Amino acid sequence: MRAMNHPLMNLTKALRNKIEQELPMEHLLPDRLPIYVSSFVYMFGILTMASFILVILSGMTMAFEGPLWYQFSAAGAVMRSIHFWGVQVFFFFLFLHFFSVFFMAGWREGRAATWIIGSFLLLFSIVEAFTGFLTQGGFFAQWNQVQSKDAFNSIGISGFFNVLNNGQLYGLHISIIPAILVLLLIIHLTLIRQKGVVPPIEALKK
Repeated sequence: MRAMNHPLMNLTKALRNKIEQELPMEHLLPDRLPIYVSSFVYMFGILTMASFILVILSGMTMAFEGPLWYQFSAAGAVMRSIHFWGVQVFFFFLFLHFFSVFFMAGWREGRAATWIIGSFLLLFSIVEAFTGFLTQGGFFAQWNQVQSKDAFNSIGISGFFNVLNNGQLYGLHISIIPAILVLLLIIHLTLIRQKGVVPPIEALKK
């Protein structure tokens, strides 16, 4: 049976060819990597992503079960602790990854976009942690909300971002900012697969 030469099919073929050209399968799922990738420095990125997945899964569980579950039940308290310590591990490896890539000049050889997206990931992660810190529900979190409100009043942005509005904080923390982070992470990983990991500076001198 003869295939129809429809314009939409040509568009699909052109899109497929473009994707295959920009991101070939040997880059998307490589089976061989340079020898320098065996260095532990290159593990910081994947450890950051693994802890990020743990934080997302634990956070989704808490969001589905609700505040009464994670604040007043034993199982909820355990999940809340997993979420909290997962965030600590996430930022630990995130900063190790950020500074290691910085001192390796990770923007070299056409990787500037990868570096910029990674920097935005760091900034949005800090905002996400800030909103989560203020929504813990304890007295300490409430006290910090009041102090943050005064700080935001002093710079004139409290009209747009009211830290005393828990509904706004929860909306940012469990939906909007995580969606931005996941989108940026997908773009970041795609660029890494497209350009490859940055080689050490010493490797270029040899």
